[in-house]
Amino acid sequence: GPNARSIKRMQEMEEGVKNPTSIDEIKDAIQKYENRVEDIMAAQAQIGIWYKMLASRYLEKQMYTEAYEAAIKSIEYYPANPTLYYSAAMSAGYIAKSKLGYDAGGMLSEKYEYLKIAESAYLRAIELDGRYARAMYGLGVLYVFDLEEPEAAIPHLEKFRTINTKDTDGMMVLARAAFFIKAINVKSSYTLATAHYEIQLDKARDHIEKREEYIRDSTLFIRMLEAEILANKEEAAA
Repeated sequence: GPNARSIKRMQEMEEGVKNPTSIDEIKDAIQKYENRVEDIMAAQAQIGIWYKMLASRYLEKQMYTEAYEAAIKSIEYYPANPTLYYSAAMSAGYIAKSKLGYDAGGMLSEKYEYLKIAESAYLRAIELDGRYARAMYGLGVLYVFDLEEPEAAIPHLEKFRTINTKDTDGMMVLARAAFFIKAINVKSSYTLATAHYEIQLDKARDHIEKREEYIRDSTLFIRMLEAEILANKEEAAA
């Protein structure tokens, strides 16, 4: 590609600025180059957005390697965007599923490397957004089912439950983590039985709420019907 010197020459030709000496020439050169920098920044921002969109499209089509590469490119433009790290983590996790656990020499292969990349990306997403529930859930699943580190999953899944209080998937993954470690060696009293109980309790609450809503609607309808009947009687009597 073109080197820095050739790029500078092209800029000088386009802007008509080479070696300003007077105050006015220097001010004019600054203004012209500031305008160029703004154009470059705007173009880079748009490129970053397009890479983000590309990563999403690849994920939808289950093209995980391409999605991961697009997410990483987008991160170069937006290094503080948590959703990009979430996309990269998801993609890396799916890539890991397509890799063997060990190579021919018995050494850990790409599978473990991609799992650790996913872990790092999830953690970065959560660091950037402390209430990023989807990243917490994804990290919990990764720890419990892929990296087999259920102890590490507990704090993230418990935080997830404080945000999404009725999410049964999160409850079950947390219960599975506690079950794996027998809920003894960690500061969590959450068990598989507790998860089932809370799920059934939530279902019961929903059923009661719907029944109460139905009763309210029925009562209102009856009152409206009674009022209409009374009005018709009064009209007929008149």
